[in-house]
Amino acid sequence: MRFFASESAGGIVLAMAAVLALVVSNSTLGGWYQSFLTFPGEVRIGAETLVLAKPLILWVNDLWMAVFFFLVGLEIKREFVEGELASRAQAVLPAAAALGGMVVPALLYAAINAGDPVALRGWAIPAATDIAFAIGIVMLLGSRVPASLKVFLTAVAIIDDLGAIVVIALFYTHQLSGTMLLGAGLAGLLLAVLNRQKVMRADLYIVVGLVMWLCVLKSGVHATLAGVVTALAIPLRDEHGDSPLEALEHGLHPWVAFLVLPMFAFANAGVSLAGVSLQTLLSPLPLGIAVGLVAGKAIGVFGTSWLLVRLGWAAPPGGASWMQLFGVCVLCGIGFTMSLFIGGLAFDGQGPLYETQLKLGVLGGSIVAGVLGTMILWRGRGKA
Repeated sequence: MRFFASESAGGIVLAMAAVLALVVSNSTLGGWYQSFLTFPGEVRIGAETLVLAKPLILWVNDLWMAVFFFLVGLEIKREFVEGELASRAQAVLPAAAALGGMVVPALLYAAINAGDPVALRGWAIPAATDIAFAIGIVMLLGSRVPASLKVFLTAVAIIDDLGAIVVIALFYTHQLSGTMLLGAGLAGLLLAVLNRQKVMRADLYIVVGLVMWLCVLKSGVHATLAGVVTALAIPLRDEHGDSPLEALEHGLHPWVAFLVLPMFAFANAGVSLAGVSLQTLLSPLPLGIAVGLVAGKAIGVFGTSWLLVRLGWAAPPGGASWMQLFGVCVLCGIGFTMSLFIGGLAFDGQGPLYETQLKLGVLGGSIVAGVLGTMILWRGRGKA
């Protein structure tokens, strides 16, 4: 209940941060907003031993989002070891639904952007689901959404995040540094040793994780992946049944929900609407993202779920109608945070045009998916 409560309130704060970014970037404060994003920050040890110099937006996207992915890693481990995904019977429906919800949006986006090789780099953008927004909406709808569908949505979003992690690792890496990868590998080995020796002090894992983050940052692989690897090494239970992992998860939730993600939204959702026309919105890149999020997610998640249930390979969420299930599947099209994050990696260095179209597509598609999903769930009742 603490998890759902923090995600619900966090989703509201996240929306407020995104709206604030849009308002500020399209007001007389637009220049201040850009200066804020490029505000320099530097960490230096010695003259040339270690120097990290980045603008604020990259500190947010590389370091703060590593904390978010650390929390995602904790959730993934808990769910697969003891939670809703611990058995094959429990995991098959959300796992297959999440896979369908990644493949179909990616295919639709690729079909719409087939003529632009640069735009094709963003094929994974509509494959993501923003768990904070989606859970926030279903919690605000209260009893209109059965508890089984809330669990289903959470499981789909968590597996979706796992898929996004794999996509980032495989497809969105830069030129690799063998030395830094070796350092990251040694840090990962040390984390495994700590886990094997049943070390329960979470602070030791976090210190090693910070070293890994630095090595991964310098290696060419995106630094946020270090957060996931560190999280997976945290022990779930000690000999007394206490859980260092759950303690960290519950402690981090409010920080991520009310600080990390809203800060990411404020730093990444601002886009100038000056000169934006209907033709701009219907250009292939934003159209592909929006169609992927709205239609692709609904078709992929619901279609896969319906097929598995009809074939008898999985049981439907208890106490939910097909219309309610479809509404939740539509909400999976709220990509916002993860879509913006993946889009930033896909179009890094490609110029303001791609950045603007990325944000228009993600914001437009996420809003439409959120409104449609809410309307369907508001009206959808009855037995499955």
